[in-house]
Amino acid sequence: MTSFPAKRDSPPRRIVIVVYHGVTLLDATGPAEVFGTASNADAGGPAAYQVVLASRDGGIVTTDGGVDLGTCSLTQASAEPIDTLLVAGGNGVFDVMGDSTLVNWIAREAQRARRCGSTCMGAFLLAAADLLDGRRVVTHWRWCDRLRSEFPDLAVEDDPIFIQDGSLWSSAGVSAGIDMALAMVEEDEGHALALEVARRLVVYLKRPGGQSQFSETLKAQGSDTNGGSGALDQLHVWMRDNLSEDLRVERLAKVAGMSPRNFARVFTSRFDMTPAKAVEAMRIEVSKQQLVAQKTAIAQIARQCGFQDDERMRRAFLRHTGIAPMDYRRRFGVQ
Repeated sequence: MTSFPAKRDSPPRRIVIVVYHGVTLLDATGPAEVFGTASNADAGGPAAYQVVLASRDGGIVTTDGGVDLGTCSLTQASAEPIDTLLVAGGNGVFDVMGDSTLVNWIAREAQRARRCGSTCMGAFLLAAADLLDGRRVVTHWRWCDRLRSEFPDLAVEDDPIFIQDGSLWSSAGVSAGIDMALAMVEEDEGHALALEVARRLVVYLKRPGGQSQFSETLKAQGSDTNGGSGALDQLHVWMRDNLSEDLRVERLAKVAGMSPRNFARVFTSRFDMTPAKAVEAMRIEVSKQQLVAQKTAIAQIARQCGFQDDERMRRAFLRHTGIAPMDYRRRFGVQ
């Protein structure tokens, strides 16, 4: 039976999520669902969070996908203390960055709140409110260069899925807001509740903030544009499911239905890397996930991911990440 924190005497933490017309639906509702699920996880206990969606004037806000959200006004949102202020992202952010009423409200309330953060392009609004100068921040990879260009005093990082810099949090695109919210729940309520929330939402707990926005499998699939056949898409899925096996060129070519010579030529031309390097990158990606999510011995993870032994895994890790697997686990793994 899952053990949750003892009954609290304090009221629920108020999570205020700022939205606007053109906001990305999941940027707002993803974190909202995490905090809402955390409040419902312990049926016999008090709610951990109260989630509030707020917009400049309140009322209906239309998301970029055409779904309408009901919101309260900024005045109503700040009528009670705000524990966590989050600014959601979306293409509409560029239309509201010049709204002094909204920007000044964010600047003021962020200073009063215990913590504040952004999902995806919401970082532009936090930056417009002068909250991010000199701070480490991340946004969706497509917008990192623009954020860096418009706000040169920010330490914009392209790769992490979320960053915590003191009381300031920021996350990469869309679903990364869920990872950031899970990390906040874990910080507030402990690992057990965060794990239960992740289980109920059927997501990983927890992708660490330092994990890459990019999946080796997705990058490989995205490069497979050979007439839309998806033949190598299927191969990459098969590779990920069979990492512990012998994945030399001859085996991969057989699965792809090609001769070894032709397979190696086509693969290298299309993905700009050899099959061997692609296999190693995928093994690194999966081993990272296992290192942070499990307490399994590193030698066992090495075998499961096809490195044969922990020394080969260590050398591969140093090539790809600059640190050893044990150091990666200490930095990002479960405690």
